[in-house]
Amino acid sequence: MEKPETAIRLIIRALMSPVFPILIFLVFLGTAAGLRMGLIQQNTYQIQTNLNNEAHALANNLEREFMVHLDALGRMAMRMHSAPTLNETQWRNDARNYLKDFGVYQAIEWVDRTFVIRWLEPWGGNHEVVGFNVAFNDERRKALALAVASGQYNISGIIHLRQGSEGLVIYHPIGRASENNGLIAGVFRLDVLAKQMLTARVLDHFQVAITQRDGKNHLLSTSSDIAHAFQHTVPINLPSLDWALTVTPTEAWVRNQRSHWPAMTFTSLLLMGLLTSLTALLVQLILKRNRALLKTRRELEQEIDQRKAMQINLERLESTDTLTGLANRRFFMEDLAHTINIADRQMRQIALVMLDLDRFQMLNDSLGHQFGDELLIKVSERLNGLSNERILVAYSGGDEFMVCQQQVEDIDDVIHLLGQIKQCFSAPFDVHGEAHGITATMGVAVYPQSGLDADTLLRNADIALYRAKEQGRNSYQFYTEGMQDREVLRLELDRDLSQALANDEFVLYFQPQLNLETGRINSVEALIRWQHPVRGLLPPAEFIPLAEESGRITEIGRWVVRAACRQLTRWKGTPCEHLRIAVNLSGRELDDDTLIDHIRQTLNSEGVAPSRLEVELTEEIFIQNIEHNLNQLSQLHQLGVHLAIDDFGVGYSSLGYLRDFPVDLLKIDRSFITDVTERHDDAVITRAVINLAHNLGIQVVAEGVETEEQLHFLKAHRCNLVQGYLISCPIPAHDLEQALEEGILSPEHPVGQGL
Repeated sequence: MEKPETAIRLIIRALMSPVFPILIFLVFLGTAAGLRMGLIQQNTYQIQTNLNNEAHALANNLEREFMVHLDALGRMAMRMHSAPTLNETQWRNDARNYLKDFGVYQAIEWVDRTFVIRWLEPWGGNHEVVGFNVAFNDERRKALALAVASGQYNISGIIHLRQGSEGLVIYHPIGRASENNGLIAGVFRLDVLAKQMLTARVLDHFQVAITQRDGKNHLLSTSSDIAHAFQHTVPINLPSLDWALTVTPTEAWVRNQRSHWPAMTFTSLLLMGLLTSLTALLVQLILKRNRALLKTRRELEQEIDQRKAMQINLERLESTDTLTGLANRRFFMEDLAHTINIADRQMRQIALVMLDLDRFQMLNDSLGHQFGDELLIKVSERLNGLSNERILVAYSGGDEFMVCQQQVEDIDDVIHLLGQIKQCFSAPFDVHGEAHGITATMGVAVYPQSGLDADTLLRNADIALYRAKEQGRNSYQFYTEGMQDREVLRLELDRDLSQALANDEFVLYFQPQLNLETGRINSVEALIRWQHPVRGLLPPAEFIPLAEESGRITEIGRWVVRAACRQLTRWKGTPCEHLRIAVNLSGRELDDDTLIDHIRQTLNSEGVAPSRLEVELTEEIFIQNIEHNLNQLSQLHQLGVHLAIDDFGVGYSSLGYLRDFPVDLLKIDRSFITDVTERHDDAVITRAVINLAHNLGIQVVAEGVETEEQLHFLKAHRCNLVQGYLISCPIPAHDLEQALEEGILSPEHPVGQGL
């Protein structure tokens, strides 16, 4: 059973829940809403209380005002009762004083015992009511009769006055019962009474209504902005009246009574909730980031442990190359992709080194595959000595190795690694009891500058390796953006190449071949140059690969054959008429079924003997499509054209083709001649090639002869022909003619400094 989680773990899990910040905000929102509602209710209660107080104050004021008028009318009635001989003029003077003192009466009247109005003041606006019987119905008659009998005043309630508006009348008897002399009546207009009793503040902020016993409402003040949610009714304590006073406030009064605390409290709590939620979210993000960092750290530690284990058990993995014991190409590429992912997180650099063994294929073909396998094992053992937790060495196949350097801080780390790799080749390799010196050429690509994925990094390392080979063996080259610029330059050259033939921009240079037996120049090699209108004279390495890629090499090759035959025609009758010209053919030209017909037609049209033309093909071209090539070369041989194998010893073939092909010359590659007097293996190979060729009846030409020591070595071992800068560099036809005419072509007098 699983161990139960502790309370702390449950709390942490709850705190880390994505809904936790939302819950915090909802709690604050609910609290804020509840508190706001409570404050609003409290404020509403307070508003209602204030309204109640206002209503009671108005009722008390109304009662007080009525009592003042009742007392005043009572005193007037007592004076009239005590002076029965009071005439109308005296009564009117007394009434005018009352009107002046109180200023609220519509009129003051004397009503006789029959309830008919006899006197009134003021006369204006009221004279029509003289003679009016105020006991106009049974209810009023009973009420007035009761007042006379009891001696107590009577209030009519709100009625429609004869003067044309609503009002009320207070009746006070003059004496009672048999001593009664009528009633004193005080007439009040309702609107005048309201203005008298109600202040300006009350009129502006409240609607005041009087409700009678019969349910009728009479407004003392009105307003269009009434807050109907608030209202208070209070009874009016007056004798003979059953009135209630209803007070309703205006919206403006309610707004003034409203407190800002509910809104402020709600907003404050809402902001606090939002800030608290954001704080909780930030804390969650920090905790998650810390957990991610801890997880990444554990993963990195695991990666280191796995890499150490991988290095220890590499030989037992299925991804190990069976011959060398190193990681194979598939495993290396997978590991490189994995390493790039780690380097991306750690923001580190990676170096990929592609390593190619110099002249390995020639040694493998000359000395056998067992020798080649043993040499690869020896090289692998030395390179594997560089392996550690930061460096992985792999065998790519053929003569190529791959090295990955992790956690590169700066370029000095890579330079140091390249120095260690070169140190692995400083001592000769003991293979089959003999010491063989071998070197390596390297191309380097650095992540992320030279590529962001494994395939791009490998491709760019291959490009750098190719550039390093162009500069010569036993060197290294870093991939740079300039290499891309060079590709752009190649595209521009390819564009110009399409017009070069039409504009007759190609020229032939000739490099003499010295016959070591006679000391004479009997043959020359024709080498094409491009007289570019902008870039000047370009060597074939600058444009021949482009011509092969674009398919223009066939046209250029035909131009070379025509130009060589024309030159042979021009040399007739000159010191150069005995020369044979060698031209180079590409694999594409040899694949052309019309090649033989073209050469035959050119020789015939220029009147040149076939024996004066020599065709050179590289060893690699010879073995491609052997059946077809054998047919083509056999036809050339039957035509009388000489055949030569160029770059012999650097191809990937078996020597068996020498027995089947009609070959006249072998040209030893310059890579063997350069160190032939210094390196034992180069000397062994050169002697072997010369002896092999002579045994097959084939002449030998050595290329790249530049020193007297090389010349003496070749002469001592019966090499037939030599060419190189010691004799002459490639030169134009007129310089060659002049040199032959003056007899200055010899090792003691080398000619030319051209391309």
